[in-house]
Amino acid sequence: MAGIPGPRGGAAPEAAAEAGVRANRRAAWIAVLPTAASAVLALWLASGPGLVYLTGAAGPAPVGRTYGSIVTGGVPISLTLQADALSAMLGVLVTLVALAVQVYSVGYLSDDPRYPSYSAFVSLFTSAMLLVVYAGDLLVLYAGWEVMGLCSYLLIGHWWEDRGNSRAAVKAFLVTRLGDVGFLFGIFTLGVAAGSFRVADVLAKVPEMSAATLVTATMLLLAGVAGKSAQVPLHTWLPDAMAGPTPISALIHAATMVAAGIFIVARLFPAFLAARPTLDVLAVLAALGMLGAALAALAQDDLKRVLAYSTISQLAYMAGGLAAGGDRPAVFHLLTHGAFKALLFLCAGAVIHHVGSNLMSRMGGLRRELPITFAAMTIGFAALIGIPPASGFFSKDAVLLAMERALSGGLTDAAALLLYGCALATVAVTGAYAARAWLRTFFGEARAVALPEPEPGTAHVVGVAEAPRTMLVPIVLLAVPALLLGFAGSPHVDLPLAAVSVVLALLGAGLVYAVWRADPLADPARLLGPLRGPCARAFSIDRLYATLVARPVLALARLVVRTDETVVDGAVRGSGRSARGLAGVLRLAQNGNVQLYVSGLLAGILLIAVGAVMLT
Repeated sequence: MAGIPGPRGGAAPEAAAEAGVRANRRAAWIAVLPTAASAVLALWLASGPGLVYLTGAAGPAPVGRTYGSIVTGGVPISLTLQADALSAMLGVLVTLVALAVQVYSVGYLSDDPRYPSYSAFVSLFTSAMLLVVYAGDLLVLYAGWEVMGLCSYLLIGHWWEDRGNSRAAVKAFLVTRLGDVGFLFGIFTLGVAAGSFRVADVLAKVPEMSAATLVTATMLLLAGVAGKSAQVPLHTWLPDAMAGPTPISALIHAATMVAAGIFIVARLFPAFLAARPTLDVLAVLAALGMLGAALAALAQDDLKRVLAYSTISQLAYMAGGLAAGGDRPAVFHLLTHGAFKALLFLCAGAVIHHVGSNLMSRMGGLRRELPITFAAMTIGFAALIGIPPASGFFSKDAVLLAMERALSGGLTDAAALLLYGCALATVAVTGAYAARAWLRTFFGEARAVALPEPEPGTAHVVGVAEAPRTMLVPIVLLAVPALLLGFAGSPHVDLPLAAVSVVLALLGAGLVYAVWRADPLADPARLLGPLRGPCARAFSIDRLYATLVARPVLALARLVVRTDETVVDGAVRGSGRSARGLAGVLRLAQNGNVQLYVSGLLAGILLIAVGAVMLT
């Protein structure tokens, strides 16, 4: 009788729990070990050419292999994988952040029964991003691009029982799919014009392509870039994606999905350089995105949403650097951002794990309870703001320098001035929202409030010092590149511009500190004044989309349903009623009365006879 539960549930629930723990443990090994092997191989592959790309020197020739081709009846698809300096470096970012996320998730989701499927989807997500990075053919790249979209949907909706989570997953899937339509047609345009989808062949044919072809192709590609990298106007999915587990937020925001769009522009940069109108459009979108998202971050109470809007702003920085002609500075900032944003999200996860809430209004005074997390998150915020010697200082300076040089050529005057002005303003706002999040989370008095239920699959551990070791180790390791990676790629700093950038960042941070110091219990976001409401609502872009897109589409859908019911279904139902009515008339003559049949027959013969007589 050992397996039969007793009065309180007994052996069966305990056995099920133990089986779940064993399944999670096996899944953890299956997820972590291959990711670690991939990271080692990526580091080996990038040991030579990776840093060469950042220094601007000519790197070695790409290495790769073609595994066959698919005959399409037109331009063939080449199954080619290749590694050059750019892809080798991005491969390191993807695998190292994915490894940190996999290890961190072991502790973060230790009690989640869906951890095995979660870890499998993370591995697939990582593989898809690596396919994008190492693909030598645009359509092979597109395959990885689409698999990433599927994985993001599955992971954002990991806790699908909550309607908000499932809606966020659907929103991310639909918005990115909208951009991917343009992206696919952009690939077709380039491939047909070049007579090949191979990346090397396309770039070799760029000088021979007409300006109209290049502008059309790059504009279409830009739609996909805006969707994946959360650029205006297709950025609204990213803050809602915070509904997923915090490690997934780190993975999406640091190394996959959002990084893919910036990588594509860098990969096909000669085509974009030859399409100047596209760069002007990219510059305007980047300018609006970086400043608007930074202002939105300054008014959020949810710590993860602060970091989400920060990601949109920093991605716009990279897009602005690309628009200004600085592909290497933009990629450099992509790398440093991957390190410090992954660090910030994992630290946020540790804070949420400890407190049981995402809201900064329910935090405070945590530097004493979480000293390691506090130190690591301080490094992350310093890198985000751009305080030396953190990595973000060097990469942001390189991007700003590229934007400054664009004032004298490369972009139209209005686009270049708008981009540079918004970039400098964003530096100050970034210092403000980072300082606000830092102060409200770790300083002041702890808020003694009733805590809500924690994220599904996790448990808050109020009063326990620090998170589990599996969560702390990735945090500590990520703090190293977040602090020191800047020295690897930009040994030369433009001192006047760097000084202006640091002063602006400290000015924003100092203003927030002064407001917070005057009243530590009040939210420093009040310094926004009447702009606080619009910033907290992210300027109501979602409401605008609902008015201009969602409601008209729903109205059209209802009209189609009514038309289908009244016209199409009505015609079908009407034909059925007509057939039944005619059958009813015919049934009157088919009643089984023999006398009626004989009378009808005689009447017919009589009519025929009369007709015959009259006609003759």
